[in-house]
Amino acid sequence: MPENSYHQALGARFSRAVPHVRALGIHIVEVCSTQVTAALPYRDDWLGDPVRGLIHTGVITTLVDSASGLAVLARLERYEPVATLDLRMDYLRPALRDLALNCRAECYRLTAHIAFVRASVWQDDAGAAVATSQSVFMLSSRKKQRTL
Repeated sequence: MPENSYHQALGARFSRAVPHVRALGIHIVEVCSTQVTAALPYRDDWLGDPVRGLIHTGVITTLVDSASGLAVLARLERYEPVATLDLRMDYLRPALRDLALNCRAECYRLTAHIAFVRASVWQDDAGAAVATSQSVFMLSSRKKQRTL
């Protein structure tokens, strides 16, 4: 469950406010100060290899980048523009057709200008990740902070 009104608003508005998140249909399942969980329902459009029924890795990367950026905003507990500086993906096993993708992202270190995030993506078993990620985000250097 979200921890406070900021987390509730962030979770409710993120999917509507970010155009590519809205277009892909990413659902925000949980937002709290320690982690974010997001889900992406399956679509045939996601297949990179229709013969073998494998989901394209670009879809997985987009889900991870979106959830990871949201995890930074949840950790900050205020709205501030952030930008992905580095995103490392490790694809551990194929993502299969007909199953949703789920992502849990945690902002585990925050400095004045940089945020560090790790994430995991799975389909039907959270213990069997299809991909993991480490990423670094740059925080805005603006003095004035906006509210959500």
